[in-house]
Amino acid sequence: MQSVGVWWMWLIFAFIVTLMLAIDLLVFKGGHKHKVSFKEAASWSAVWVLVSVLFCVGLWAYLSHTVGMAVANEQSLLFLTAYLLEKSLAVDNIFVWILIFSYFTIPVELQRRVLLYGILGAIVLRTLMVFSGSWLINEFSWILYLFAAFLIFTGIKMLFPERELSLAENPLLRFLKKHMRISDHLIGERFFTRKNGILYATPLFLALVLVEISDIVFAVDSIPAVLALTTDPFIVLTSNLFAILGLRAMYFLMADIGDKFSLLKYGLAVILVFIGVKMLIAEWFEIPVLLSLCVVLGVLTVSILLSIQHNKTTNYVD
Repeated sequence: MQSVGVWWMWLIFAFIVTLMLAIDLLVFKGGHKHKVSFKEAASWSAVWVLVSVLFCVGLWAYLSHTVGMAVANEQSLLFLTAYLLEKSLAVDNIFVWILIFSYFTIPVELQRRVLLYGILGAIVLRTLMVFSGSWLINEFSWILYLFAAFLIFTGIKMLFPERELSLAENPLLRFLKKHMRISDHLIGERFFTRKNGILYATPLFLALVLVEISDIVFAVDSIPAVLALTTDPFIVLTSNLFAILGLRAMYFLMADIGDKFSLLKYGLAVILVFIGVKMLIAEWFEIPVLLSLCVVLGVLTVSILLSIQHNKTTNYVD
């Protein structure tokens, strides 16, 4: 099927993204020292979800008048499923960010600057990955089976306990420390500083590099998962970027309440396996989009409720 996105729809999407980033940066002081409160993070999270839903509604309204109600329903459901899938898979990414900031002892008021540049970089990288992935699938359809196998493997792997991450052993971090001059202390919001005329990188720069790399690593899971739902680059990219753009606000929420969803990881594992199986059997049995959305939403809901109940039980025993 031809992509539902025409040139002016891409322009509207680009305008929305640019406008929201400008508002976040200029009005809400995204580029200055500013400690994000829980209330502000919750408000921004709600705004990003609302913008995404309104975009989906606009997409449905346009398609229903141009290509028919059936296509409009299918594509809007695909957008919602892909958006929800990307949002849920981003949770693990957020926990890695928490680990990074904790390792470098980055105060909360400086974390927002790192995440701003990190997400701007993620927009560029994910755009390249989406178009590359869509092109590869269109040229070599058998790659879908590799994606499916990878998702199933990743999902099963997530069900087993993992060795606790240690940034001190991270090869990239060790390489940077060996080949760059690194200052011992943070110097405000600076990524670089000069001492006696010699340029040094600050720990804030190292945190930014690791944030960018972590997004690439997690995109290797999330983008194939969304491409398993649809190869339409417009649906894949818009849902992906809307989810990514809301990650900063989501991070500051999860930093406070993330430990309450300890079982969410297992729900994500089930979702990845489901998407992988869906991709493998698509040639013989096509799982309806609405059913896929219900499975993703249902698994997330159950894992969150079980996490809450598990925390209550644990606290009661303690």
